[in-house]
Amino acid sequence: MQKGKTIQLPMTEQDVLGLRVGEIVFLNGKIVTGRDKIHQFLCSGKKSKKEVPFDLRGTVLYHCGPLMKKTAGGFECVAGGPTTSMRLEMYEPQVISEYGLRGVMGKGGMGSATLNAMKENGCVYFQAFGGAAVYLSNRIKKVAGVWKLEEFGMTEAMWLLDVVDFPAILTMDAHGKSLHAEIEKQSADIFKELAGLR
Repeated sequence: MQKGKTIQLPMTEQDVLGLRVGEIVFLNGKIVTGRDKIHQFLCSGKKSKKEVPFDLRGTVLYHCGPLMKKTAGGFECVAGGPTTSMRLEMYEPQVISEYGLRGVMGKGGMGSATLNAMKENGCVYFQAFGGAAVYLSNRIKKVAGVWKLEEFGMTEAMWLLDVVDFPAILTMDAHGKSLHAEIEKQSADIFKELAGLR
């Protein structure tokens, strides 16, 4: 039996406030993917907000460029591992604030601006497991839709995915705590000690 907290999407603010850094979670429901081009578009103005065909409120935006296979019934995810989140730091606070996200997921964590936006808006960051793209694709039970495929291409499009028991670790919470920042500080302290700088 799996150990961790099962989360049903979409999440409410109350759901988010009950989560803490360090918890293992299993996501169930619909999430969306988004990399650089999607973030740029989402932040490009009021018109972009009206164009999004999916309801992003309460869901999780997954930093992922999935590999999809065309099937008779639509698409099937072949590989769905996380991409580095930090390169989206310049966009994420605005996306969280304007689109009602309750979760962001990727690898490597994000910075202080995103952490502040999470605290202000009731949102968390989930660290997905890197190096497990095929395993994670097996947690994607259905590709429920796609947006901007022809314009942005497969990896940069926004995919609507129906996930079951998708595993992750909560590493940034809505209370202003970041496991990534803590580890960075601890590492810097150890380095200073080893280098004789303290």
